[in-house]
Amino acid sequence: MRGRFSLTKESQQALLDEMKRDGVASALVLSTCNRTEIYGFAAHPYVLVKYLCQYSNGSLELFERVAHIAKGREAIHHLFRVGSGLDSQILGDFEIIGQLKGSFRLSKSKDLVDAFLERLVNTVIQASKRIKNETRLSSGSASLAFAATRHILQCFDDCQAKRILLFGTGKIGSHTCENLLKHVPQAAVTLINRTRQSAEAIAAHHPVEVEDYADLDAALAQSDVVVVATGAREPTVSADQLPADKPLLILDLSMPRNVAPEVAQLPNLRLLHIDQLSDEIDKTLAERKSQVPLAERIQAHFEAEFVSWIQIRKWAPAIASFKDKLAEIQAAELAFQSKKAENFDWAQADLVSSRLIDKITAQYANHLKRAPLDSDDSIALFNAVFGLEPVEEKPR
Repeated sequence: MRGRFSLTKESQQALLDEMKRDGVASALVLSTCNRTEIYGFAAHPYVLVKYLCQYSNGSLELFERVAHIAKGREAIHHLFRVGSGLDSQILGDFEIIGQLKGSFRLSKSKDLVDAFLERLVNTVIQASKRIKNETRLSSGSASLAFAATRHILQCFDDCQAKRILLFGTGKIGSHTCENLLKHVPQAAVTLINRTRQSAEAIAAHHPVEVEDYADLDAALAQSDVVVVATGAREPTVSADQLPADKPLLILDLSMPRNVAPEVAQLPNLRLLHIDQLSDEIDKTLAERKSQVPLAERIQAHFEAEFVSWIQIRKWAPAIASFKDKLAEIQAAELAFQSKKAENFDWAQADLVSSRLIDKITAQYANHLKRAPLDSDDSIALFNAVFGLEPVEEKPR
């Protein structure tokens, strides 16, 4: 299901470009191996759903069956949990914050980030940093790349003697390569990628071999372990490419799945996918789960701080109108007193009364902040007492 709605980098670019042409003011697209999400401002959520279905292989009917929609505060809360590593398939996986930053930079390059979204993402990043520094939510190695490496180590006593083929050298593929060489430094690792330059860039820093994509079938036949991390729309490894008379372990780290389902029926072959590998990191997760309450407190603190900023931003026009009214009263009173008193000290009177205006306005703002649920009633009361016109909040 996730694979149907996954978005390639090119699809994300095209989706954002169309949003911009259609007049969407602010939006963010987050597509990883475990999630596809669109955040944005629209008259109705299905405006965003339309873009998702248009640029993925998903349909509206399937979306309505399996997807989730969050609005307003619920959507804000969800993004905080995602960025904090609390909503990851692997608890505490902070790789998501780098992916979120990348999505944010892409939206910004398309001029699809307003003040609200910028403040929201920056606050989520701050929360993530605090959680990473002050908790053990990301303790130990529980990444997908490490889970794959550990499974290989558990399957073979002599990993150094096994030939390992890594097919696909994107982010997950490169991380898996690093993990393999860290834990099995003598392993014979071969890299193959559709674009050879990508594999050669990794080989420049690690002791691995690089083969051409055209030699994939031969490399598959010679390998004991195959890690597939290609991220294509359709399967890149099929049953007819694999030896039928040789033991083989295949780990499919792709989303959607890039190893054809019928491969699992071959004799002497074991096939594992992302979801199965996730089950292998329970020991590390037990430690991480103990850190969830502390991480949630930190996340809640930053979320409350952001919501407070929203409220103050919402109240700003009313506070500014109130302050203008006080300044009007000040000007009239100073003019009146200057006519009554000889040697009237304009500068001193203006200084004192301006400070009083600032203090009174601050009291008003603090009152709204202390009682946010009654803020509309308070604003209406102040408007009535001081004869202020209600201020319409400008649409984004």
